[in-house]
Amino acid sequence: MDQESPSRFTNIAAYQFAALADLKPLRAELQNLCRQHELRGTILLAPEGINLFVAGKPPAIEHLLARLKSIPGLEALTPKYSYSSHQPFRRMLVRIKREIIAFGQPGIDPARRTSPKLAPRELKQWLDEGRPVTLLDTRNDYEVKLGTFAGAVTLPIRHFRHFPAAAEQLAPELKKQPVVMFCTGGIRCEKAGPYLESRGFEHVLQLDGGILKYFEECGNAHYAGECFVFDQRVGVDPELAESDNTQCFACQEPLTAAEQADPRYVPGQSCPHCYRTPAEQAAETLARRQEALELAVKPLPGSLPYDNFRPIHIPHQYDGRELVCALTGVFPHIAGEEWSRLIAAGEILDHVHQRVTATRIVRAGETYLRLLPGTIEPTVNSAISIRYEDEALVIVDKPAPLPLHPCGRYNRNTLQNLLNLVYAPQKLRPAHRLDANTTGVVVLTRTRKYAGLVQPQFERGLVEKEYLARVRGVPREREFACAEPIRDCPGELGTRVVAANGQPAVTHFQLVREFADGTSLLRVRPLTGRTNQIRVHLWHLNLPICGDQAYLPDRKLGQTQTHELTDPPLCLHAWRITLTHPLSDERVTYEAREPEWCGGDHATRADHGTGLLSPGVFKSS
Repeated sequence: MDQESPSRFTNIAAYQFAALADLKPLRAELQNLCRQHELRGTILLAPEGINLFVAGKPPAIEHLLARLKSIPGLEALTPKYSYSSHQPFRRMLVRIKREIIAFGQPGIDPARRTSPKLAPRELKQWLDEGRPVTLLDTRNDYEVKLGTFAGAVTLPIRHFRHFPAAAEQLAPELKKQPVVMFCTGGIRCEKAGPYLESRGFEHVLQLDGGILKYFEECGNAHYAGECFVFDQRVGVDPELAESDNTQCFACQEPLTAAEQADPRYVPGQSCPHCYRTPAEQAAETLARRQEALELAVKPLPGSLPYDNFRPIHIPHQYDGRELVCALTGVFPHIAGEEWSRLIAAGEILDHVHQRVTATRIVRAGETYLRLLPGTIEPTVNSAISIRYEDEALVIVDKPAPLPLHPCGRYNRNTLQNLLNLVYAPQKLRPAHRLDANTTGVVVLTRTRKYAGLVQPQFERGLVEKEYLARVRGVPREREFACAEPIRDCPGELGTRVVAANGQPAVTHFQLVREFADGTSLLRVRPLTGRTNQIRVHLWHLNLPICGDQAYLPDRKLGQTQTHELTDPPLCLHAWRITLTHPLSDERVTYEAREPEWCGGDHATRADHGTGLLSPGVFKSS
């Protein structure tokens, strides 16, 4: 080693394949030694050997090397030296790994056997003479970017574990030709060589000491560019001096001076290789969310048996009463004897899941739990499409049948629960209601703060909502309205009907298309938000919605509320919502795709000039 100024830092890179044991105490010893001598870098220990990149003042480096060479099997450890005016590493790490260079191929043991080595000067002579030889770069693609040997074969890999698959794509004729592999310091070739030999390559050599050793002995002969190194220097030139290149913190891509001058390079955030426009970032985020959602619903969480705890809240009128009396009063359709049986069976618990007695005195506001063991929920349509998200809102296109929130037979198989699996630890809050059988736009808020800014807009009628509905029959007029009040209290199966003493309700309708089967497509705008308002008004007008199993033709009521997955769809679609965005305070519109049952291609006459968007359009404006 040349004598260097004590003010400079010595950088060493070394590896040795050898059988090592007692790695935990060795790790602790080396960690303490490096801390005491103010060394920084990385030392990897594995049963197969050692791999290290360390920098520090020259005396400290020599002290570390002396200790390492005293370890059985590491006596021949030979480092490669380079120098820098600053410490190129941020901290000192000593780690135990399964492999000192991750390869993942069983049967490769460089401590016992590896491919023959070719000295740097001998390789230079071969290249000077023009001998027929294939140079194979075993490094990652981003390392090759800074430089490689002229005419070298490179591989499209981002990690050395990908080398075996990439090697399978090499030209078959190379198996009969001399192949000289090379990498940064030689360690990867120690494993790549035996692997190629196992795949039928007959003349495999490895560049002894890698590119760094070649630079040390031969300079830049036959080599174009620099050598990527895994420290803050990023690249070293053939003089082993640090270059002006740097590395992107976000994507780890090495950056030239020209790329550092690019306006897309923001230190610590982005570079020309990984920069994404806001629209591209949003699209990538949604794609990741969608992928996570598709994994979360396979299988549906409610399809596996689980213990379901349904809350029961005690109203004020039952304060001071016995538990069995309070339960009978809250649920009069269930006899007191049945409640007593459930309590005795341990299926009624307090809020901390403790058993209770039938004579327990309850207080207003208390919560008890009804245990439903082994619950399996009905199958739902989980084809949820996440269409937009920002700091405040999440917009989805809801399929059907799919309940919006826990209710009745559904607890885990609900839109809210499925989305919470993806957005955890956030718990999304639906800003409005949408029937389980209705498809289309649903607005959810991401925090309590934004819920307080969005939900009141729905409650005060400040949100414009437009639906599409396919109905049985054809209205007499192109545009019409229904202002019949709707009964507030539910009837059998939760249905509502028109009633003189009901709540005010107004819905506007516009004819869009007529179909040969006697049905028609309507564009619907509810001005109020009563439960089942659109369905009730159309049912009252003798234009019941196709597929509705609750509001039947001839003003009859059915026996089904929530559809099964195999039932024909309810042809009611929440198509468009316009509201004031809580962040920008601007009016924004979200639109869902038209469902297939809109059937534009099967209309008996042209659209009535309503300007329906083509299928697939969805916007936030």
